[in-house]
Amino acid sequence: MVGTAHRNTGTDGVEGGVGMTALLVAAARAIETHRHDSLARDDFAEHFVLAAPAAAGWPVRIHQVPDGDTNPLWGRFARYFGLRTRVLDDFLLRSVGDGARQVVLLGAGLDSRAYRLDWPEGCAVYEVDRAGVLDFKERVLTGLDAAPRARRVPVPVDLRADWVTALTGAGFDPAAPSVWLAEGLLFYLTSAAETFLIDTVDRLSAEGSALAFEVKLEKNLLDYRDSPIYTETTRQIGIDLLTLFDLGARPDSAGSLAGRGWTTSVHTPFEFTRRHGRGPLPERHDALGGNRWVFAAKRPVNAPEPARV
Repeated sequence: MVGTAHRNTGTDGVEGGVGMTALLVAAARAIETHRHDSLARDDFAEHFVLAAPAAAGWPVRIHQVPDGDTNPLWGRFARYFGLRTRVLDDFLLRSVGDGARQVVLLGAGLDSRAYRLDWPEGCAVYEVDRAGVLDFKERVLTGLDAAPRARRVPVPVDLRADWVTALTGAGFDPAAPSVWLAEGLLFYLTSAAETFLIDTVDRLSAEGSALAFEVKLEKNLLDYRDSPIYTETTRQIGIDLLTLFDLGARPDSAGSLAGRGWTTSVHTPFEFTRRHGRGPLPERHDALGGNRWVFAAKRPVNAPEPARV
């Protein structure tokens, strides 16, 4: 089992512990959606923010931020989440375009991809997260009369519990190709929990499957406690990310997958900033400098190399 996947400092719903970061990402996606040069659109994101009392007063458009894009939280950090959303959207759509029809969102949070992406016929999107988070999302989307564009399968289970049984019990077929996403999840896991998760995804993935996840390379995140991204997130909305992140040494998950026959590629976010022409660029004493986005494909023997991310 994933040992400490979710640190819940409040209720079991979206407003406790790591659930608050789901609201932070939703606010960032809302801001990105309304930019004139938007990288990703999520028309549902602002409704999650507006429905949560804990997020009262949070901006959902950049013009609501007095210092706009110069604000470390709602400017640079939010743009980072917008870029990440776009890159992972592209990854998922490319993966189902290659034939996978099972999509598993681990620690799904307030992800609305089942509703906003153009999925091929026959796709199922499994959303794995705590019941309180999924229930909150369901209430908001039901109030909007939103309809999913794929078969959406909520899997209400804490990742500290037996999520594998819950996932397979919900209809997931380990014998069929799947695409997995752990967006912003592994930061909160212990090394042992991350290793277990990666091992489990490998075990449940048939040939033709794909996986994307995000990791940090810093050995001591406390060295970045004074980074504006972290200090302003704490000051402006009361979320001290460094108390939620696991600060222990990290495993080499990309290397582990490569050793099992997966094709892996590791990228900095700044590579995609340059590719898309917008997003964060490196700064001095940069808390984003150690972030890496990892993409992996479990290819059949002698299969051609996958398309470039």
